Amino acid sequence: MNSETLDFIRQHADDDVRQLALRGTKVPEVNLPYALEQIAGRQKARLKLPSWAANDNIIYPSHLSMEQCSSEQTALYKSAIAGKGQFMVDLTAGFGVDIAFIAKGFQRAVHVERQESLCAISSANYKSLGLKQIEVVCGDGVEYLHQLSHVNLLFIDPARRDEHGGRTYGIADCTPNVLEMRDEMLEKADRVMVKLSPMLDWRKAVADLGKVNEVHIVSVDNECKELLLVLSKEEKSLSVFCVNNGEVFDYRPADSHVSDVPALPQEFRYLYEPNASIMKAGCFELLEQRFGVAQLDKNSHLFVSDKEKTHFPGRQFVIEHQASMNKRELKKVLAGFDKANIAVRNFPLSVAALRKRLKLKEGGDVYIFATTVANEGHQLFVCRKKS
Repeated sequence: MNSETLDFIRQHADDDVRQLALRGTKVPEVNLPYALEQIAGRQKARLKLPSWAANDNIIYPSHLSMEQCSSEQTALYKSAIAGKGQFMVDLTAGFGVDIAFIAKGFQRAVHVERQESLCAISSANYKSLGLKQIEVVCGDGVEYLHQLSHVNLLFIDPARRDEHGGRTYGIADCTPNVLEMRDEMLEKADRVMVKLSPMLDWRKAVADLGKVNEVHIVSVDNECKELLLVLSKEEKSLSVFCVNNGEVFDYRPADSHVSDVPALPQEFRYLYEPNASIMKAGCFELLEQRFGVAQLDKNSHLFVSDKEKTHFPGRQFVIEHQASMNKRELKKVLAGFDKANIAVRNFPLSVAALRKRLKLKEGGDVYIFATTVANEGHQLFVCRKKS
């Protein structure tokens, strides 16, 4: 790229891309579409890939590729569970974020991608990142798999959009079809890591694929981002890992038969909301058993205790008031504040409808959970968040 374009990118690194596009440039040598793409890409990377954004030599792809690529935090997690080895292959490498982090534990890695533009960008970026062990192959991942002999790890992130650009979630609807590739991948790799949509039912995904040893439900800042399945020919009981930032809650479904859970106490002071990964896993009775908390109702998925449970994997609150939907009760417990953060769980009203009824603005340090309590019906819990 010419020096005028690179200067333009540096000079406008923090500017609004839309305004830059409208203003244009008086320097004809500047490749404006490329410059705008790079400025937007780096601005996105500051949040999503901070270590890459700090490297002035990284080249960024189109907006769609930046949206679809993994974040640094999730890529680091995949690197940790991938471990180390001699040789790994990413069959659907895209922009190359996942393999760039996973490959640090391997002596050799191959990045396979069909789009020539992404291959060219990734080749340049790996040099800038000092990742000399990664070889870029521009081609079809399924065809590359056919010619492989043996690898320690195969990674695959099938495209979750159809030919019309619409989103798909079922494994068989993704491209390539991992179900059709499974046997060959297991024959040629010690381990296979499959990245799937967090929208999928992980139990059905495990049943569909078979040979799954590990399920990793990965959340960042309490937002579920990825479902990772690790397969191998080795016969092992399934382990499930519920991840939120640096917090991991794991269990073996086969060993998690819960026979005795705490009863709902008559009085309770603390309320607990499981993180997004645990909500996705659905291991609610196991939470009751491990942490000595009780569910308000089997369909509410909110937990309470009379004593504080500091290690509970999720948000923790101190209950200040409990009330039914009776107007007199509500008036009493809501006195003194005009805004609150509202959440509904197993409750007939939406957040918007409840907020309108309670006449409360959004925000502040008060949290209201509207839910159903066993034998008590619809209840509101007015809480303060534990620091």
